[in-house]
Amino acid sequence: MEKWPLTLVCAFLIITNSCYSQDTEGGHEKWEYVLEDTGDVLQLALPLTAGIMTLIKKDYKGIKKMAFSYGTTMALTYSLKHFTKKERPEGRKLYDSFPSGHTSSAFSGASFIQRRYGWSYGVPAYLLASIVAVSRTEAPDGYHDFWDVFAGAAIGIGSTYIFTKPYKKEQMTLGFANYRNTYSLTFTYQF
Repeated sequence: MEKWPLTLVCAFLIITNSCYSQDTEGGHEKWEYVLEDTGDVLQLALPLTAGIMTLIKKDYKGIKKMAFSYGTTMALTYSLKHFTKKERPEGRKLYDSFPSGHTSSAFSGASFIQRRYGWSYGVPAYLLASIVAVSRTEAPDGYHDFWDVFAGAAIGIGSTYIFTKPYKKEQMTLGFANYRNTYSLTFTYQF
């Protein structure tokens, strides 16, 4: 039951891509459009999944950590886009290529899942985030180059590691012992 958010994301992607993927035009194959659409969905699905996981686990401190890490990721990403003014490689005369916002968002969500809840959740999350990175370079229009997506991934992961620590449930135990008419009550709280 705990891994159902990632399963839900995958099911959502399959349904979304079969229903909404674009038709081929301009000599591009259908898989290129499916890849682009998948990246568009996953850039938001991964951070949303991370948020849902914090609610499922009743990890209310995690919600705050997710908000700080994701907010920092997006602030850095769009600040760098504004200051670097790197032209997009597909030739539309847009100057907001560096870093990739889709990749920043996806890797922020994936790295939060991994950092907070471990590698058993992190490996599938990072694989899905990698699909987003590939979709930004290999989609029909090729919106970014390698350095754009690399920087986006680095910002997403770095911001998460600044604000997020691994999740540990608060451990509180209460014990009672009786030995030769001596009674003891113990209380332990593990941080």
